[in-house]
Amino acid sequence: MAATRVFAARLAGLVVLGPDGESIGRVRDVLISVRYDRQQPRVLGLLVELPTRKRIFVPILRVTSIEPGAVTLNTGNVSLRRFEQRPGEMLGLAQVLDSKVQVDDPEHADLHGVDLFVVDLGIEQTRTRDWVVSRVAVRGHRRLGRRREVHVVDWIHVRGLTQRELNLPGQDVTQLLGQFEGLRPADVAHLLRELPAKRRIELARALDDERLADVVQELPETDQVEVLQKLGVERAADVLEAMDPDDAADLLGELPTGEAEALLSLMDPEESEPVRRLLEYSPYTAGGLMTPEPVVLTPAATVAEALARVRNPDLTPALASMIFVVRPPTATPTGRYLGCVHLQQLLREPPANLVGGIVDTDLSPLGPDTPLAAVTRYFATYNFVCGPVVDEENHLLGAVTVDDVLDHLLPEDWREHDEEGTDMHAGAHAVNGTGGRP
Repeated sequence: MAATRVFAARLAGLVVLGPDGESIGRVRDVLISVRYDRQQPRVLGLLVELPTRKRIFVPILRVTSIEPGAVTLNTGNVSLRRFEQRPGEMLGLAQVLDSKVQVDDPEHADLHGVDLFVVDLGIEQTRTRDWVVSRVAVRGHRRLGRRREVHVVDWIHVRGLTQRELNLPGQDVTQLLGQFEGLRPADVAHLLRELPAKRRIELARALDDERLADVVQELPETDQVEVLQKLGVERAADVLEAMDPDDAADLLGELPTGEAEALLSLMDPEESEPVRRLLEYSPYTAGGLMTPEPVVLTPAATVAEALARVRNPDLTPALASMIFVVRPPTATPTGRYLGCVHLQQLLREPPANLVGGIVDTDLSPLGPDTPLAAVTRYFATYNFVCGPVVDEENHLLGAVTVDDVLDHLLPEDWREHDEEGTDMHAGAHAVNGTGGRP
């Protein structure tokens, strides 16, 4: 049976079906119109993520039923325009949940004067088929590691949910963080970019250094700079330390020289030193593209040791595809570069064999000043996904991977564009207009 009352958080992730039963996408949020008086906010519609990750607005009047496993529309004709939030509109899950509120409900006298936090919004359909936010689920802070009891009160008895108050800084992000659990950094970065600026920075500040570093590396450069500058210099330096040196160098290269130097001086010298070396190279050369932390071993290492190194889950598949063999020291810049060993070769050898006996010495290394066009031809010629970068004295400086090359070959704003020409799977058709938004 279709529901006429539902909590907004229960809608997140539900499949959105057209009238023919084919999937259009998934619900990611509920768009509401918060009023300046105490009247119940109108539910304008749903924020739906298509298979291409593009987010569109679907008017609530297009929804014919809400069931436990899916939301069904009464038409397959929806606007495929990218969603853009307007003044007066609020995202129920991204912007309203975690807000600090006060309750003056006579039936909950024990809650009067207590700081509470919104954990969900109850929406319901009226006789006119409109949907409104009628109830608010609230909870206090945890005590002694236990969750506080959740109370559901009528909207009219809740204080602190005007547009002015919702736009104040310092909002909690507990519920918002829960939506990102288990997602890949690239997916979190995509969702982060979709948030209003205030919530974007609040969420970034709440992520730990390692997680935020992984996410920042997946953002377009303009967004990377914005996030870094809003963190404060101490926290920004910590995040840069957690980033891959080549990504940190790329980001610092986008900042004014004085600002970049200030951040480098706050970083641990062990972490900043390889970043400084990378900043010496032009960004469109092998030296500017490389990572200074490939897998490096001496000839005396065994095949078993090499395989153990490439099993490191923090390595990208490209970096794990090749071992570089050098004379000590093995930290870049290393001792004399001897050659490389391919992962496939390691898999064919007995574990006790030495990597020095299976070194490929025929692969020509790249020089740090090799231009991007030549690096691209290098990968196309040898069909590799990773290549060594060696200086004039035959010291290994680092390695370039094919994903680094692609990042520089694609347009600078490639992360900001939707995939074009993708079949929407659900018979959804683009239509002109705003799709019913006032």
